[in-house]
Amino acid sequence: MKGYGIKNDGNIGRGKVVTFTDLMAWKQGHALALKIYQITKDFPNREKFGLTSQIRRCALSVTSNIAEGFSRKSFREKAQFYSTALGSLTELQNQLMLARDVQYVSPDVYADTYRYSVLVHKLITGLIKYAKNASRTP
Repeated sequence: MKGYGIKNDGNIGRGKVVTFTDLMAWKQGHALALKIYQITKDFPNREKFGLTSQIRRCALSVTSNIAEGFSRKSFREKAQFYSTALGSLTELQNQLMLARDVQYVSPDVYADTYRYSVLVHKLITGLIKYAKNASRTP
């Protein structure tokens, strides 16, 4: 599938997709999670069990659901887990907006991180489309 980190023949870039870490959606989602962890280090301590914890759990959930979906045998199950990853990403985007609005992140950091999350969103959407199309193929 062009542009989404997975092709119909199972190849990604130059190599074959063997594990979930070969998926471009996972790679970019992991980079986003690392960015979220770095950003939230500077959140106020009073948010340790609030927004900091919640946004980090969302970031972790994105890549965890991609990984779990990758291991599922049926394409229908894969699509379900990838859809859950997409939901977690959307939740993360909402929480990132809140962090901006309460001035925990600067407008520049917000804009850069949000743009990156849109890229991850597109990649996960590609995985979902691939899995749904594959589930319809006999």
